Amino acid sequence: MNSNSAPLFGGIEAGGTKFVLAVGPSPTSITARHVIPTTHPAETLAAASAWFNQQGKLDALGIASFGPVELDPRSPFWGHITNTPKSGWANCDIVGHFQTTLDVPVGFDTDVNGAALAEYHHGAEQNASSLAYVTVGTGIGGGLVVHGKPVHGAAHPEMGHIYPRRLINDAGFAGVCLHHGDCLEGLASGPAIEARWGNSLSHLPTDHPAHAIIADYLAQLCHTLFAATACEIIVLGGGVSKAPGLLERVRARCDDYGAGYLPGKVLHRIASPSLGENSGIIGAMMLAELSRRTS
Repeated sequence: MNSNSAPLFGGIEAGGTKFVLAVGPSPTSITARHVIPTTHPAETLAAASAWFNQQGKLDALGIASFGPVELDPRSPFWGHITNTPKSGWANCDIVGHFQTTLDVPVGFDTDVNGAALAEYHHGAEQNASSLAYVTVGTGIGGGLVVHGKPVHGAAHPEMGHIYPRRLINDAGFAGVCLHHGDCLEGLASGPAIEARWGNSLSHLPTDHPAHAIIADYLAQLCHTLFAATACEIIVLGGGVSKAPGLLERVRARCDDYGAGYLPGKVLHRIASPSLGENSGIIGAMMLAELSRRTS
């Protein structure tokens, strides 16, 4: 425990491009923040540990990480990033590194579960019983929170790796997912958009067919989540989701797919992150706070 009366929590939003680091006395009270590029694990993790050590003794650390990751506490590989395509990061013991270098309890979950927790507890939809957070960027991932807790099972949800129905005007594209080809991530992620149209969605003309195609695939995911989980809110985050007009297109197309069948239509909503760019790091800080209470 710190000599000060207030605890000092640390958070890491570990992404494939950058690590966002933060410290503060609570998840929503961040007093210092730092960003480092995601390079090789040894370099990146050492830089993160050095920054945290400069901030003072932490009471707990939370990590919301890109995946896949091992979340089963019974597994000897708990706290590891597993078979990620991110070069050099497969089988990385990210939790073990910080337990050793910082000597603190560590809370651990996926980046999207962290963001979902933050939006559920601290965002604009706090009256909802269930919320899914989907990030659409370099990859596509999703987390689901029901009655305040993230959903875990045999592993964590992999919403980006469902297979949507292919559109006729997009049938010739093989997809970019290294594992599945034309799963949702393979068709609608940032790299998938760049691969077939040579630019990001935000930089393509608003009348370019890419906008309708990507909106359709994301609407299929939203319809699937509403139908399969009955979640009330889907928050769409990530860089691709910021393309002008995309959210409105997804909402309209999701309504088309619903065809008036789902009885909870009035409750089902698709929204942008109310916490903006802070969803992931606030979620990481929440994981730290929880790990301190349970350690």
